[in-house]
Amino acid sequence: MPSNAFLGVFAKSPIKPIEEHIKIVHQASESLIPFFEHVFKGEWTEADALRVNIRNLEREADALKREVRLQLPRGLFMPVERTDLLELITHQDKIANKAKDIAGRVVGREMVIPESIQKEFVAYLSRCVDATKQASKAINELDELLETGFRGREVVLVEKMLSELDAIEQDTDDMQIRIRQELRQVEADLNPVDVMFLYKIIEWVGELADIAERVGARLEVMLAR
Repeated sequence: MPSNAFLGVFAKSPIKPIEEHIKIVHQASESLIPFFEHVFKGEWTEADALRVNIRNLEREADALKREVRLQLPRGLFMPVERTDLLELITHQDKIANKAKDIAGRVVGREMVIPESIQKEFVAYLSRCVDATKQASKAINELDELLETGFRGREVVLVEKMLSELDAIEQDTDDMQIRIRQELRQVEADLNPVDVMFLYKIIEWVGELADIAERVGARLEVMLAR
């Protein structure tokens, strides 16, 4: 986002760029779903095109994060600390970073996901993306929270959203255990190095939900102050 456009957004609301940022990082994580559909089919040209798109979204998010750090005014008269907003966007940014790492590693090695775990993998990935979506929904209530002074029914609404985010993240923990068990059943038939990287990708996908939960936890701290 060009600086002049960014400052125009900032003039309207010091919160709006942070809301825009979480939308971008969620889009990066969501792009992993069609990305893996191509990976399953061995469509590496199409998969690489999506990898580039995820990388570009990560760069866009990173640029916006830097602008927030540089332009967020000091001494804002708001019921939230400037440092809390900076920490919030730092956590958000890690979602896009992780999505980029996943896509880059898979394409770089042209990793084959065993057909026997593909269905479970897609369900697991989708649930992790649900977590980033839920984090995005909660963060996009910041403007309303600001208007109400972080009090009243809006706080109750956001707290409910964060509880749902915690439940989604717990689901992904359980799903990760199951998909690891499924991979273990077939790993003897696979290249040991490939197996090692598959376990790492499974872990990284789970980190999307873990980071989303940390975003929610940071927002929860802001609500409590």
